[in-house]
Amino acid sequence: MLQQTKERDRVPAQGAPATGRAWLMLALATLGFAVNFWAWALLSPLGPRFKDGLDLTSFQQSLLVAVPVVVGSLGRIPVGALTDRFGGRVMFPLVSAVTIVPVLYLGLAGHDSLAALLTGGFFLGVAGTSFAVGVPFVNAWFPPERRGLAIGVFGAGMGGTAVSALTTVKLVDAHGMANPFLLTSVALALYAVVAALVLRDAPGRTVPTRPLAQRLATTLRLGVTWQASALYAVTFGGYVAFSVYLPTYLKTGYGLSQADAANRMAGFVLLAVAMRPIGGWLSDRIGPVRVLAGSLTVVVVGALAQSFTPALAPSGTIAFLAMAAALGAGSGATFALVALLSPANMVGSVTGVVGAAGGLGGFVPPLVMGSLYGTYGSYALGLLLLAAVSAAALVFTGMGVRKALVRRAPAA
Repeated sequence: MLQQTKERDRVPAQGAPATGRAWLMLALATLGFAVNFWAWALLSPLGPRFKDGLDLTSFQQSLLVAVPVVVGSLGRIPVGALTDRFGGRVMFPLVSAVTIVPVLYLGLAGHDSLAALLTGGFFLGVAGTSFAVGVPFVNAWFPPERRGLAIGVFGAGMGGTAVSALTTVKLVDAHGMANPFLLTSVALALYAVVAALVLRDAPGRTVPTRPLAQRLATTLRLGVTWQASALYAVTFGGYVAFSVYLPTYLKTGYGLSQADAANRMAGFVLLAVAMRPIGGWLSDRIGPVRVLAGSLTVVVVGALAQSFTPALAPSGTIAFLAMAAALGAGSGATFALVALLSPANMVGSVTGVVGAAGGLGGFVPPLVMGSLYGTYGSYALGLLLLAAVSAAALVFTGMGVRKALVRRAPAA
């Protein structure tokens, strides 16, 4: 009986092949995700600059970088449902084209006051909804036994935030505030054109016919929606929180320069990005529960270690890089879980809700960290809270999520 339970938990791969066209669609979707996430993350590296130039408080700076996150997160719910209905061929070019407007506004006119930045950041959140377009699009192109890897590869497009971290400050210093925004808008326009011409939805894609409200209501009644949402709020939410707040944390807590802090944040992002497809690949082979359990354990240990504010070299760097790897792998494993447990015609709707939870999980921590630092002059309590939340998610994974997979798997 114990052996049977273990086999059910794994849901092992069956070796089904994927076509060359499927891999091409995956590559194009990943590129679109990366370009949109590059745009989504444009304000984060400039947070310290805006804080100094506009005399912002720590909370205001946190709010500035968090607004695109929350809008992009909540927007995933309707965008995911719309993708189920109209497909990625329509939605990817549309989201990319719409994102150009706030990018140009922020670069050309909307960076001289907090109100203008918040307005631009609000509409910049549209770029963050691209995740809810790509997951159902990719999911439909691959057999169930390969979806963990495929969605993990697509998730690597979150490395667009690393492009922003590595280039935004340097481009502003060299060519002025408008430069990175103009460059990103050109990339978005080019991708929108390519996507409109080349992207194709998977043959035989299941198209829902019920109204949007009914489909969302059904989505909210699925167990996988809430299970994956809770886990993604911790794994991807933790990644988002660090990717938008780490420059501020390193500058304030360790006295690093803005450029140095942004470069280190890029390293964090790149490692998390590299680990996301690995997390999906491992989930195809040993099961998402085991990958999530290992990932969350590493986050607990890393957050506890960093709460003591050790020296950045080597202890602090090791703690942050370990958490980056774990959060990336855990994010990939969470969507391997979604691919296993979601009905085929509702993957977009489930993705929208789960993606929203992940984004909201990234919205709250920067505000909490900014408030705690403003009150206590330390980030220790915020990191202890991260450890506690990750520990709770670890327990939930070992109990509720494992049982859901056992119920889903056929008897041996």
